[in-house]
Amino acid sequence: MTFPERLPIPSEVLDIARTLEGAGYETWCVGGAIRDNLLGVENHDFDLTTAAPPQEVQRLFPRTVPVGIEHGTVAVLDPRDKLHEVTSFRKDIRTDGRHAVVEFGVSLTDDLARRDFTINAIAYHPLKHEWRDPFTGDADLKKKLIRAVGDPNWRFREDYLRILRALRFSARFEFRIHAPTLEAAKANVAGLAQLSAERVRDEWFKGIATAVRVSKLLALWQEVGAIRIWLPEISVQGEEGRGKREVDSLPRDPVLITAFLSRDPAASLTRLKCSNQDIERGRAVGHWRDKYPDPKHLPDVRRWLSRAGGYADDLLILPSSPVPLPKVVASIRAAKDPLTLKDLAVTGDDLLAAGVRPGPDVGATLERLLSEVLEHPSHNTRAHLLSRV
Repeated sequence: MTFPERLPIPSEVLDIARTLEGAGYETWCVGGAIRDNLLGVENHDFDLTTAAPPQEVQRLFPRTVPVGIEHGTVAVLDPRDKLHEVTSFRKDIRTDGRHAVVEFGVSLTDDLARRDFTINAIAYHPLKHEWRDPFTGDADLKKKLIRAVGDPNWRFREDYLRILRALRFSARFEFRIHAPTLEAAKANVAGLAQLSAERVRDEWFKGIATAVRVSKLLALWQEVGAIRIWLPEISVQGEEGRGKREVDSLPRDPVLITAFLSRDPAASLTRLKCSNQDIERGRAVGHWRDKYPDPKHLPDVRRWLSRAGGYADDLLILPSSPVPLPKVVASIRAAKDPLTLKDLAVTGDDLLAAGVRPGPDVGATLERLLSEVLEHPSHNTRAHLLSRV
C-alpha cells in the first residue's frame, strides 16, 4: 500500500476523534472523504467510525442529533453548528434489501467488511496517521475499478440501492465496474423495485449531478436494467430514443434532464415522488417541446411565450429549440412586449366600468384583448383597449 503520510483532517473532526479516543474508544475516518482525497478530489466532509456505542457518543458530546441512531449513527455538532456523523462499528445481522438490523461492538475490520465497495472500505486514523485497507481498495482506485466488498450478490441483497451507487460511482469517476460485480448487479436488479422512490430519486439525481457524462450514467442504467424498472418512459434505443448524445450538452438540472429524456415526463417524475412543482415543470416540457414557434414570426413567438409562461426558459435550452429562437425571445423581453393578462393596460375593473357584464364575459374580453396585443404590442394602451371593448 502506498498511502500519503497524512490527510488534511479538519480541526473539528480531530477534536471529536480526540474526545472519543480519550474516553478509550478506537476511532477512524472512513467513507467518501477518504476515497476522494486519495483520488485528489477535494472533500473535507470526513465521517468517523468508532468503537463507542451510540449512547456513549451522545453522552460524550453535549450537542448531538440522532440522525440514524438505530443504525448506529449520531451527528455531533461542532462550535459552528456543522454536523459530523459518527457511526459505531457495526455489522448486519439481518436485512430485507431495504432495511438492515445491525449489531454493534464489533471490530473495525468487521465494520469495513459490511461496506459496499472496496474503494469505500478504507480507513485512516486521524491521530495516529495509520491506514487500514483490508480489501485492497487502494489498488482498485489505481485500477479505476468498482468492485464489491466480498460476495457482490450478498452485498446487493443487503441493500439493493448499492446497485445504483455502483452505477453512479462508475459514471462519476469514469471507473470500470468489475465483471462479477456488474453481473451481480444485473442478476439482482429486480430488487430495485423494493426500494422507496425517494431513495431511487436521490441516487438518480446525484448521478446526473456528478457524472462526467450523463450519457454514460444513462447507458449504465440501461445496461443493468434499472431504467426498465424505475424510468420505463425513457428509451435509449431506436429512432424514438431521446438524448443519446444531446443529453451531455444540457445543464446539470436533474428535473430538466429527466423531462428531456422521458416520453412522459410527468409520469417519470411522479413515480420518483418529485414535488408537484417539479412534476408540473416536467409536464410543461413534455407538452411544449415539439411545439416551437417560427422564430421569424414575432406574433407567434409572443403567443408561445404567453402560453409556455415560466417554462419557456427550459424549452429554450433543449436541443430541439430552433437556433435563432433564444435571440428573438431576448429581443421581445428587452422590448417589454406584453405577454400576459397582467401586462395589459386595462384590468377587469376597467372593463366592468366600461359596461362589460360581470362574470365570464370579463375573462373572455381580457383574453381577446391579450390576443390582439400579442399580435400588435403597440395596441397595449388604455385608450385603445377600451375602444375595443
